[in-house]
Amino acid sequence: MILNNENILKSLSRVEDPDLKKDLVTLGMIQNIEIKEKKVSFNVVLTTPACPLKEVIKNNCIEALKEDFGKDVDLDITMTSNVTSSRSNTPLLPNVKNIIAIASGKGGVGKSTTASNLAVALANAGAKVGLIDADISGPSIPMMFNVEGEQPGIKQVDGKNIIIPIVQYGVKLMSIGFLTPSDAAVVWRGPMASSALKQFIGDVEWGELDYLLIDLPPGTSDIHLTMVQTVPVTGVVIVTTPQKVALGDATKGLTMFRQPQINVPVLGVVENMAYFTPEELPNNKYYLFGKEGGRRLAEKYGVPLLGEIPIVQSIRESGDSGYPAVFKSGITEIAYSTLAEAVARQVAIRNAEKNKTEIVQIN
Repeated sequence: MILNNENILKSLSRVEDPDLKKDLVTLGMIQNIEIKEKKVSFNVVLTTPACPLKEVIKNNCIEALKEDFGKDVDLDITMTSNVTSSRSNTPLLPNVKNIIAIASGKGGVGKSTTASNLAVALANAGAKVGLIDADISGPSIPMMFNVEGEQPGIKQVDGKNIIIPIVQYGVKLMSIGFLTPSDAAVVWRGPMASSALKQFIGDVEWGELDYLLIDLPPGTSDIHLTMVQTVPVTGVVIVTTPQKVALGDATKGLTMFRQPQINVPVLGVVENMAYFTPEELPNNKYYLFGKEGGRRLAEKYGVPLLGEIPIVQSIRESGDSGYPAVFKSGITEIAYSTLAEAVARQVAIRNAEKNKTEIVQIN
């Protein structure tokens, strides 16, 4: 086969994105083809920098090209990414590609810990990430990112005060904890808390982001409704522990987003505190809170199980010290990095297969 652009694209049209079930050429993922004698270089533009199938796709490209042009062809393949989005022509957050809600329906299941480590893991993979702490009465993000006591800057844009978010570990952060004393209780009625969330969304200089995570408070209340009425949410991640009492509340959280008048896609379920593994016995698993409750919840509602996060001492220590557990090599790094890959993967699938989310209209 003659080595030219047309034939290269013909060969690569046999390589399929395993998630999107279409070939790379049809998806527009092959760019910047250059041919110099027997050397071929091009870019494969993936849907996320956290793509877990990056090497599989690259190897499939190599296999297809060598099969058609011989084993002596010199290939220089650059794997890059451009995060997809279903958000378009939105007046609020126009440069934010995906808004992901992190919900549980229940307190104490490690939702903020999961949101923090997920945000950092996505940033580590090369994505531009922001995180809103929407728990107005119990903000914990400042502590988990070791930025307690810091205050965001303010600048004037067209006569309006715009908040400059705190940046830590490559993640842009906003929390009521930056604006109030750490030991002061925020005793606000629902409308005031909702007003704060609207300000965090509309009056903060988020800039260009691939993913903006919103760490929601427990329950299914004003904050949740305010969020879906203010911005079109790409999808929601449900966090639960395996035990029955947590699953009951997680079910309510999941079904809230599936109500016809809300209709936010559920990206999947994260089972936190799935099992305990002692540091001195890394191959042992003790199921302190039951076994596979999150998996059963995911199967019941036909959504992916995004990850099973163990309960280990280092995760608790990381939350207290403000140094995320995803930075610590071993079981915690693997768990949260795998979770980030799974979430990014489901966002890409959702953007390819589903219509964009609409802002909710509830009277």
